[in-house]
Order: sequence, then structure tokens, then C-alpha cells
Amino acid sequence: MQTKPPSTASTSRRPPSGPKPVGETSPVASLIKRARALEALDLRLRLTLPPALRLHCCLADARQGRVVFLADSSTWAAKLRLHQSPILAEAQKALGQPFKSFAVKVAPLPSVPPEPARRKPLSHTAAAHLSKAAVALADPELRALFLSMASLAETADSNDAES
Repeated sequence: MQTKPPSTASTSRRPPSGPKPVGETSPVASLIKRARALEALDLRLRLTLPPALRLHCCLADARQGRVVFLADSSTWAAKLRLHQSPILAEAQKALGQPFKSFAVKVAPLPSVPPEPARRKPLSHTAAAHLSKAAVALADPELRALFLSMASLAETADSNDAES
């Protein structure tokens, strides 16, 4: 007599137990969703502005009929106020609700994280010194680390040769 393995359709799957990733918890998930929506709206609203002005301002909030922008100086804030009508019209078009109030606050704009600095390659001279030092070491783990570091010079040089 043969038994059939249980079909996957008939068995119910229970959700995995244990902690959830923070981004999946209800309060954090709603914050992430709101931040992404504001970021998309920021890009859309700043497209209504002259290119020079776009670099000096960003959307801070849009709700309850009010749009709030940040400008990095009072000069740029004054210039931004001159463009409030097209901004409010675009916000209404984007979100489907009327926006009547516009505010600009002067504050430093959120910084964009810089690109990570490219590491300087290890010179052949430095690699040779590391290899010589490794030979003199009695500790096998430390010797392996020194040899591993010395091998980075070859990797860095071969990467430079490929590009």
C-alpha cells in the first residue's frame, strides 16, 4: 500500500513565527510609504521651478491644504514664494485635493550622502614589505592576514589594468 505525500493545496501555511523586519511593522511601513510619496511629490513639484531654484529648495510637507517647502537661504525662499501658484496647482493635480496655503521655511536642506571614496591601491613596495613581515611572524593567523593584505596589491593592479 502506497501513501501519497500531502498536497500543498490542502495544507495551510502558517506565517513564520519570530520577529518581523522593522520595515514591515505597521507604523514603520506607513512612515516609509509616506516618505516615498513625499519624495515623488517633491520631484514633481520642483519640476515646475527654474533649474537654479530647484537646487536650493525641497518639499517638506503637503497635507490639509498646505504645502510647505524648505529653502536654504532667505533669498531662495523669497524667489520660491514667487512660484507658489504653479506649485499649488501641480500639488492639487498630483494629489487630487485643493491646496490653498503655501509656506516656505529657511533651513539647511537634507544632505545627499557622498559617494564612498575609492580606496587607494596598495603599492607593490608595500605588498613586498607585508610579505617579508609575514615570513618573520610566528603566529599563523597573523601571517595569513599579512599575506592576505599583500595580495590586495595584485588585485588592485589587475583591476586597474582591466579598466
